[in-house]
Formats: sequence, structure tokens, C-alpha cells
Amino acid sequence: MLKGVNDSIEDAKELVRLLKGIPAKINLIPFNPWPGSPYECSDWAQIEKFADFVNRAGYASPVRTPRGRDIMAACGQLKSETVKKRASERFREGQTEA
Repeated sequence: MLKGVNDSIEDAKELVRLLKGIPAKINLIPFNPWPGSPYECSDWAQIEKFADFVNRAGYASPVRTPRGRDIMAACGQLKSETVKKRASERFREGQTEA
């Protein structure tokens, strides 16, 4: 769930419209930010409103419990605070220092 991107009631209505007639379960996953991310996690109250709307439309919509955020190991956190350099960059840096 991305704050201001896909968490509005209008987004929930569109999701329900797209799924009309298709049996589905919709897992709502709060976004797990990382340093430098351009996105934020939706507010909890907004996630609950979204889930409630989808649920009232007849679709199970459990909200995943965020775990591992404190160590940047949560779902979707594929980037760390460090920046990995390519071997060619490290090589060039080594040449300029010599």
C-alpha cells in the first residue's frame, strides 16, 4: 500500500470493478520504505478503510503484518543503506589512487 499512489477509496473501487466476477483474495501489503525511497507507506487508517471497502464488496482482504522493518528485511526491502559499486567502478577508483 503506497501512500497517495494506490490507497484511495477510488483505487479500491477500481480494483473491485476489475475483479468483478473473478473469485479472488486480495492481500494488502503495507509498503516497507528504505532510505532514499520516493514512496511512503499508507497511513494505517487508510489501509483499514481500503480493506473494509474491498471486504464489503465480497473479497477477503487481509492486511499483512509488517515484520522486519527495523532491520530493513521486510517484504519489498530489496535495497540496503549501502551503495554497491560495480567491479569496473572499483577498478577505475583503484587506478586513480595509484
